[in-house]
Amino acid sequence: MYLTSDVKKEIFAKHGKDEKNTGSAEGQVALFTFRINHLTQHLKRNHKDFNTERALVALVGKRKKLLDYLKKKDIKRYRAIIAELGIRK
Repeated sequence: MYLTSDVKKEIFAKHGKDEKNTGSAEGQVALFTFRINHLTQHLKRNHKDFNTERALVALVGKRKKLLDYLKKKDIKRYRAIIAELGIRK
């Protein structure tokens, strides 16, 4: 599988300040972004996979809600995670 526990620990260590801090908004946004990028690549090869497309749309919605929360709570953290992940262009 593409998302092993080691990959998750690495993502949370880099973006969540600690590999055990899985509840931080930045860590969750980074994890969702990793999964979104993977599903996007999958859909480029398998354009008729509608279940994956539906899951991708749901993930994008979850990430958007978390980013909206982060923007409302702390604009500096929001801007930092946006710049670090390169989400908004």
